[in-house]
Amino acid sequence: IAVLGSGDFARSLAVRLVCSGFKVVVGSRNPKRKAGLFPSAAEVTFQADAVKKTDVVFVAVFREHYSPLCDLADVLAGKILVDVSNNTEINHHKESNAEYLASLFPASTVVKGFNVVSAWTLQSGARDGNKQVLICSNNQEAKRTVAEIAQVMGFTPVDMGCMSSAREIENIPLRLLPAWKIPIFLALGLFLCFFTYNLVRQVIHPYIREQKNKFYKIPIEVVNTTLPCVAYVMLSLVYLPGVLASCSQLYYGTKYRRFPDWLDQWLQHRKQIGLLSFFCAALHAMYSFCLPMRRSHRYQLIETAVKQAVEKKMNIWVEEEVWRMEIYISVGIIALGLLSLLAITSLPSIANSLNWREFSFIQSTIGFVALVISTLHTLTYGWSRAFDENQYKFYLPPTYTLTLLVPCTVILAKVVFNLPCIQQRLLRIRRGWEKGRYVKFVLPSATGEYSSGETSSNV
Repeated sequence: IAVLGSGDFARSLAVRLVCSGFKVVVGSRNPKRKAGLFPSAAEVTFQADAVKKTDVVFVAVFREHYSPLCDLADVLAGKILVDVSNNTEINHHKESNAEYLASLFPASTVVKGFNVVSAWTLQSGARDGNKQVLICSNNQEAKRTVAEIAQVMGFTPVDMGCMSSAREIENIPLRLLPAWKIPIFLALGLFLCFFTYNLVRQVIHPYIREQKNKFYKIPIEVVNTTLPCVAYVMLSLVYLPGVLASCSQLYYGTKYRRFPDWLDQWLQHRKQIGLLSFFCAALHAMYSFCLPMRRSHRYQLIETAVKQAVEKKMNIWVEEEVWRMEIYISVGIIALGLLSLLAITSLPSIANSLNWREFSFIQSTIGFVALVISTLHTLTYGWSRAFDENQYKFYLPPTYTLTLLVPCTVILAKVVFNLPCIQQRLLRIRRGWEKGRYVKFVLPSATGEYSSGETSSNV
């Protein structure tokens, strides 16, 4: 196999091909200077000499260096050219690099492939990186040849169709976490809203009403109050689209009606939303552990002790507050443990070891239990303070009361859907039953002949 180019990817490709048992010849414009960069088993020579020795050529050069290769057009005629290049920007050119290469060498067969595999993956082996190699070409035999090479190298070839798919394949390595964009913006939006709300209540209100400087609370306390709100709401947003989907199916009486695009996108991003919820919950736990380490907390302890000594109070134990905090912390630990289980089972390596029933039980049933326990965690934190008028700063309710709206709606809806009458109807719909659908039936007449008719499936 010939490799044209001497860059990082070309060197990694040559190493992987040699380790896979192929005879590799590298074509370079300066073979003497580049020979030391490649494994000793690979022959490094001029480009024209390298191309003459093989029928499969990996073109590992940038698009702007395609034109100098036109001098090799006669030698490359009838050979398979594997284009591994990528662009610097999405849709940077009107045509894909592979299509451009095919236009320069009409007598050759161009196959797009290996561009989604990194140089690190090629050197370390397929087991340490993405194993899929996306391939497309207008020639089936050429695709089959490149697919066999990929399999020998330890990769999984994926046929993406004809050459028109090359544009989409070249855009894949340039996308930065495409499935995470909407969930991240959602989490940031919730964080900014709750952070501003808590800032007004915990810092601005005492500064305006009591002239107390509590801006020191911003880095730790305000952030720590905001993180559980985001985690709690994000967790409820994982299960809210399922509730909306069930309502849609019950309303229309069918499972074959497409959901709106926004709901469809929401359903597809539930995994990312759940992982971000776990991330915020983990940060909340770490911030909470660090609360006693703050200098301000030590000053407040000393101040409380001095006041107790001055007032000659021998016992400040409040049984209700003790029990509230014990339950609050215990339930919070359980909720974080369940969120950790959900996060671990969402990893492909773990999810692939589970059957569908096991995966569904963990993500759906245990996930709903985590939502209920998180609700208990929030309620024990609030306790009876929701009815204390001193908790309403600027007539704004405590933050935790706002976070309860969406989760309690989801929990209530889940309870309603589990009622036997609704559960049975929803189960029938998901098994293919449709409201208002007519089915044909055939009945024997008195003379022994058969007559046909129609009846509604509602009957």
